[in-house]
Amino acid sequence: MKLLSSQNVGIASVLFAVTLWAVFLLGTRWGVSGNFSVEEVMLLRLLTATLITIPFMLKFGVVVRGQGLVGIFMLTVGSSAVFPYAISLGLFYASASDAGAIAPGMLPFWTALFSWLILGEVVTRIRLAGLALILSGALMVGLWQMISGSQPEAWKGHLLFLLGAGSFSVYTIYFRQSGLSPIHGLVIGLFWGTLTFVPFLILSGNISFSEASLSQIVQMSILQGVLNAVVALLLYSIAVRQIGSAQAGAFGALTPIFALLGGIIFLHEAVTIIKTLGIVLVACGVLMASGVFEKKA
Repeated sequence: MKLLSSQNVGIASVLFAVTLWAVFLLGTRWGVSGNFSVEEVMLLRLLTATLITIPFMLKFGVVVRGQGLVGIFMLTVGSSAVFPYAISLGLFYASASDAGAIAPGMLPFWTALFSWLILGEVVTRIRLAGLALILSGALMVGLWQMISGSQPEAWKGHLLFLLGAGSFSVYTIYFRQSGLSPIHGLVIGLFWGTLTFVPFLILSGNISFSEASLSQIVQMSILQGVLNAVVALLLYSIAVRQIGSAQAGAFGALTPIFALLGGIIFLHEAVTIIKTLGIVLVACGVLMASGVFEKKA
């Protein structure tokens, strides 16, 4: 029995990673709608992740070379600060189930669009159909709530989810071109994101932790700074190495589903038939857009 075969390791890694992504959405929604401000959540994320990765910073260095201004910005603060801040702020206005569909769900759409605009990559018909499903599902989730008026400010969260997903997609393109290893890219982002963003967070005046207990602060630090800022990214990188980017990306279709179920079970979020259908369309679209159904040459 080869329980530790490359495929099994890859599948286990990606399943754990997408579960952590869903937990991130649920935990952040719980935090920013209760005892934490968005700035407090971000501060715990950046400081915790930076502290535990200092040995890697010293080993690999944190200087970005061979990049233009956009590339430098995306590799330093794009993924470590801009992306999680936009998602966390969006979760202040909208539900975790909405975030699951519009944030990670829209990643393949934005990645394909920016790959075409920046790199000139051609999108195959199967992936194009998947992207169309993703866009249709995301619009179904967002537009229905605007029409029904069930969550008057949810549209703000939806726009922030789109901004976050778009910024992370641009980051992935520049990261692929950079030639950096996953760990090196991670520590570069954390170092510069912490250096530039933490002063902004402190000056915002929204950091006091007056509403949160010590145990809640520790739990949020582990969730944000350890499990999601470090572990989830590394696990996904392992999965890509073991089973390929197409198969790993296909498992990303589980994130909207996990966020939907978690929102219902743990946060008691109200979910309509229209929203459920939209999230299912997004999940199916992610599966098709991953390229897992394409014939290999």
